[in-house]
Formats: sequence, structure tokens, C-alpha cells
Amino acid sequence: MENHNKESVYSTKVRAGKRRTYFFDVRQTKRDDYYITLTESTKRYEGEGYDRHKIFLYKEDFNRFQKHLSDTIDHVKTELLPDFDYEQYERRQAEWEASLDENGNPPPRPEVAETKGSEKASAVEEAPSTNEPSATDSEEDMSW
Repeated sequence: MENHNKESVYSTKVRAGKRRTYFFDVRQTKRDDYYITLTESTKRYEGEGYDRHKIFLYKEDFNRFQKHLSDTIDHVKTELLPDFDYEQYERRQAEWEASLDENGNPPPRPEVAETKGSEKASAVEEAPSTNEPSATDSEEDMSW
């Protein structure tokens, strides 16, 4: 009997901040059919490893799933938050990826400067508190 494992025949990933990654995999069945797995992988705060959540999407649901996902995203973008700058996350991700060294490590954090007494001040000025992410937010602080 031939061994059919469920390896990906196509895969792509979307990094969503420092701790979360989404994987889109096309897998083949024993009967040479195909389905998609959507996986959210989140690095654990404490300990090692990742938490993973999967959705299995079969061909008979592709069109309805795609339509309702698009409708839902469009509703948020046009009705609920029409003035929000959705491209800011793409720009920030591109800037962060460009800052990584050849091994994929982020640049060192700025040194903390000594001030009066035992108080310390960050080398980066604190941004005003808003609901919008600031340029000084770290990748780990992003909620996306």
C-alpha cells in the first residue's frame, strides 16, 4: 500500500508582528483532492514553543468562505473604520523587516541613560498616549 502523507503542496506565510504568524497551506488527500489549512501560530509568553490553531477549508466551501471573508473585511473598512490607515501596518512591517540583520535578528535596543539620582530615562522619548500605534512602539507591543 502506498504511503500518502499530508504534506503541503503549496505554502505561504504571513508574519503578523513578533509573536504571531499565519500559514496558508494546500494539502493533498489520499484521493488526489486538495484542501487548505489556515494556521495561526503564536509564540508562548512563558516557556518554549508555540500555540497553534487550525482551520480546515474544503473546496466546496472556497467561494462562500472567500465571499464572506471579503464582505466582513469590507464592512469594517468602509462602515466601521473608514478613516483608518490600514496601510500603516504594511509600512511598519516592511520597516521592521528591513531593520533585521542577515540572521533575522532585530537591531539592539537603545541604551538607557542615567539621569538625576536613580531615575532612568529612555533614549527614545515616550510617545503621547493614543489608540494609534506610534513610531516608537516596539514590534512586541503591536496588537496585530
